[in-house]
Amino acid sequence: MYTQESWKEAYGELVDTVVRMGYPKEFGREIAKNLGSEKAMRRMTAYLNYAKPRSAEEIADEMLAIMSDIERWKEKKASERANARYNRILNEGLE
Repeated sequence: MYTQESWKEAYGELVDTVVRMGYPKEFGREIAKNLGSEKAMRRMTAYLNYAKPRSAEEIADEMLAIMSDIERWKEKKASERANARYNRILNEGLE
């Protein structure tokens, strides 16, 4: 379960990682702000530590890719819920 404390920790780790790579703290804050969720920030931090991108553009591209993945996942879940409701209506009829 994610807590406010663990969110703050993920935020701090991401910003610190960006700063250690030689980029301004504000850049790290903007990356974290755009990602928003603890899971996304941890994923970004892992990417930075593993891939060691060579430019701010590569970092921004990965941030956008993570955001796109999250949006796709949300759309998939919404579609699954709608499909389940539709199937329930087909099987049980309207109430």
